[in-house]
Amino acid sequence: MRRPTLRDVAREAGVHPATASRALNPTTRALVNSDTASRVVRVAESLGYRPNPIARSLKTSRSATVGLVIPDLTNPLFPPMVRGIEDVLGPAGYNAWLVNTDNDRDREESQIDSLRSRQVEGLIIATARLQDPLLERLQSEGVRMVLINRRTTAADIASVTADDASGIATAVRHLRDLGHRRIAHLAGPQDTSTGAVRRRAFLQSLHDHQLDDDAALIADCESWTEGEGARALRELLDSGTTFTAVIAGNDLLALGCYDVFRERGISCPDDLSVVGFNDMPYLDKLQPPLTSVRVPHYEVGAEAARLLLDGLQDPDRHPRSVLLPLKLIVRQSTAPPAGVV
Repeated sequence: MRRPTLRDVAREAGVHPATASRALNPTTRALVNSDTASRVVRVAESLGYRPNPIARSLKTSRSATVGLVIPDLTNPLFPPMVRGIEDVLGPAGYNAWLVNTDNDRDREESQIDSLRSRQVEGLIIATARLQDPLLERLQSEGVRMVLINRRTTAADIASVTADDASGIATAVRHLRDLGHRRIAHLAGPQDTSTGAVRRRAFLQSLHDHQLDDDAALIADCESWTEGEGARALRELLDSGTTFTAVIAGNDLLALGCYDVFRERGISCPDDLSVVGFNDMPYLDKLQPPLTSVRVPHYEVGAEAARLLLDGLQDPDRHPRSVLLPLKLIVRQSTAPPAGVV
């Protein structure tokens, strides 16, 4: 059977095709009388009409699509962000096209070029590095984009991130209140804002609380992975440095600590307390359940989508950066150090 067209919908609804087109487009529906818009939508549904996005983009020079660039789809912190993005974009008539870069710079550039060739109207990017020539080039070319989870040193690129510094400060204060004085830190990659800001905040918090700030208590990780977390903790333990607690730069690094605990017969939290960062799903199922700094991932995604839509509707709007508050979720992986009552 012939697929119903926009003209079929308009004829059945008794309106001009242009009116039917506006009524069926969420971004222009408000321009049509509400009763008329409802009638057009009902007719379209009864006929089984589906708009042709390619034809619409050719006519309007707008694709109603947004590119979403993720560094690692296996990382559980990203699905809630994607859900938040889609929940905001959908009602506005936009769809997200998601690509995964596997933390590979060449793949990232190729994937972004592919999205741009498909005429996406903007990008939401979770792969930023502090010094990022690719993003600087995109900015110079006028690409509308919003960074999520990470920032660059460029102040005029919109971003939505968690307040990493306050999150680390809260974790240090929690361990200090339990009686810990020698706290180690597994720092994330220092070419990312998340790694650099959390490391800097850790050192500042040690100073603020007059805790031991021995440089040997910090181990830098080359990637945000469980394997790197395990390697870094082994390095600290084998160095002979004494410490009673660990703050991991993220939950995956903290999971690496759990691997080392099993390898070496270390009891957590009796021998060593550990705090993660992000509060990924299912951390409460670990043994012991992991204390972690909770990032509002869904809200990060939703706010990023709002910023991007604002920028698309008002291209002259100055880019904004948003910091979202965090909360420490205390579970059973932290306790007073041995001998402290």
